[in-house]
Amino acid sequence: MSRRELVVLGTASMVPTRTRNHNGYVLFFDGTTILFDPGEGTQRQMTLAGVSATDLSRIAITHLHGDHSLGLAGVVQRISGDGVQHTVPVSFPASGEPWVRHLLAAGAYDHYERLTLQPLSPRSAADGAVVVPRVPGERDAPGPGETRRDASVLTARSLDHRIDAVGYRLDEPDGVSFDPAALAAAGVPPGPDVGRLARDGVLTLADGRTVSRAQVSAARPGQSVAFVMDTRLCDAVHALADGVDLLVIESTFLHRDVEIADRFAHLTCRQAASVAASAGVRHLVLTHFSQRYAEPDELPLAFEREAREVFDGEVTVAADLDRVPLPPRRREVVTGRR
Repeated sequence: MSRRELVVLGTASMVPTRTRNHNGYVLFFDGTTILFDPGEGTQRQMTLAGVSATDLSRIAITHLHGDHSLGLAGVVQRISGDGVQHTVPVSFPASGEPWVRHLLAAGAYDHYERLTLQPLSPRSAADGAVVVPRVPGERDAPGPGETRRDASVLTARSLDHRIDAVGYRLDEPDGVSFDPAALAAAGVPPGPDVGRLARDGVLTLADGRTVSRAQVSAARPGQSVAFVMDTRLCDAVHALADGVDLLVIESTFLHRDVEIADRFAHLTCRQAASVAASAGVRHLVLTHFSQRYAEPDELPLAFEREAREVFDGEVTVAADLDRVPLPPRRREVVTGRR
């Protein structure tokens, strides 16, 4: 069955708190399950959230600061120990490869994991974006009532942090969904004929009538998710967020601390929400909070209040172990998405 939701494993930035673990996020998107930025403690948080190592089809790391990567060692040992049979690609900024290899060799264990390392260099691309390569067999599954579709595309863009960092965006191609009532009215029986109609675009029935795919289907807008961690404001932040259904974005500081945010190459809550507003984001998920803010007085209340000053869409101030579903599909295909 189709599943599209974000599972939040951790929401703290540099220093975990009593209530917030280091970063960690799992995106379930039909047949794709991506673990983003496994900070320290991610393996335990996966257990608490009910996420299995066998669920993971990909690991995507934005940069190699510890709060975004120290959990990689434990997660990969878990993949090995659980005997995960499929290959798990690990993507990351190319300059971070030495640290990735150190983390993978951080302890003694039997290496049964099947990994493919995918160092990324978005700065070398003409438009600043690179398509993250898929591995053989990595493919999305069609949802209920949908034709088989091309796989969603994961891209990465370089961000503006103190070390090389990338943001990620997952885009599902626009497609069509068959309308069961229209199929029945046209005399197309369920089963192989529907598959032939999906493949060929036209079907000749036993009585000689022809049915086109357009007659019995409706546009199925693709969905999109962007994941933006440590960065100052830059063109790539806006490009990644452009028109997405779900934007998961760092909100390390309140705007009263904007000078600190700029010094350490982070975003404030107001900056993140302003990006979401200008980009037409449907659901904004704020995360990666500094330990300087007290709970419950400032987290989540002050962050939500500041975000709503500039963004009128749906806002989630993320907490550990939250589950955030993707918004329902748009009714019309969105044009001009990047």
